[in-house]
Amino acid sequence: MTLQLHCFGESGNSYKAALALELSGLEWQPVKVDFFAGATRSDAFREFNAMAEAPVLVDGDFQLTQSGAIQQWVTDQTGRHGGEAQDKYEVLRWVLWDNHKLSSQAGMLRFLMNFLPEEKRPAEVIAFTQGRLKAAYTTLDTHLAGRDWIMGSGITNADISCCAYLFYPEPFGFDRKDWPNIDRWLSNIEGVPGWKHPYDLMPGHPSDRG
Repeated sequence: MTLQLHCFGESGNSYKAALALELSGLEWQPVKVDFFAGATRSDAFREFNAMAEAPVLVDGDFQLTQSGAIQQWVTDQTGRHGGEAQDKYEVLRWVLWDNHKLSSQAGMLRFLMNFLPEEKRPAEVIAFTQGRLKAAYTTLDTHLAGRDWIMGSGITNADISCCAYLFYPEPFGFDRKDWPNIDRWLSNIEGVPGWKHPYDLMPGHPSDRG
């Protein structure tokens, strides 16, 4: 049975799971979650997934949410993206760092700056979050100095997790040219066979809403 990933193109967290699946060689298909029409807030979706979130991986009767958990499931099924044995906990450490310090901030900021009506965008919150993100970019850019990948000699879940929001074109205070090591690293990821941009990998694009 083909794996299903309930996801949507605008979601960086969905992209982490979708990219892990796409690069793994597993057979999968995206199922669009119409987030902006309120799908995740519906009773039907809550019956399907009590956490009311995307992405959701479905494999027959098995169901899993949270992008980091889905990434690890893919690794357990395929042996890919987990890094060398000695790097296992470093890969996990960077996934957790991303979830707390980078993606959580970038996802919220991108939403506030692009998907809320302009008159509802909180200027002080946006400025504060951009400051926190600058610190996170500094941490990542410094770590990547002299490295092609976050850990080891190839792409791992650490890279897949940390890169997700940085490929989106909507403005949220991130410009690749300001961070040369991050820019080089993102180019390495773009060069991985099978890589796709989030809007090419999953259904859902801001233009769909006019």
